Amino acid sequence: MAAKLKKGDKVVVLAGKDKGKQGEITAVMPKDNKAIVDGVNIAIRHTRQSQTSQGGRVAKAMPIDLSNLALLDKNGKATRVGFRVEGDQKVRFAKTTGDVI
Repeated sequence: MAAKLKKGDKVVVLAGKDKGKQGEITAVMPKDNKAIVDGVNIAIRHTRQSQTSQGGRVAKAMPIDLSNLALLDKNGKATRVGFRVEGDQKVRFAKTTGDVI
C-alpha cells in the first residue's frame, strides 16, 4: 500500500505529550508504523565520550506512531490524506482542500 506520510512532509502531532507541535518528518519506518519528526518526542540520551564525540547528555528525537501524526495542508491545518489517479499517476491529495501534495 502507498504511504500516506513520507519523508519531508510537514506534520502536526495529534496525541501524546507533544500534542499540537509541528515538524518535518526526517525518517519513516513502515515496518514499525513509526516516524521520526524534528523537535518532537525528544529524549535525553547519555553517551560516553569518544575520540569523535564529546559525550554527555544528548537530545535525540525518538520515533512516534504514524497514527498520532496528521499532514499539514497549505492553510496550516491538519488534514487526512487521500489517493486519486490523475492521468496515469497515482497522487496524494489533502482531504480538506483537495490539493495535490
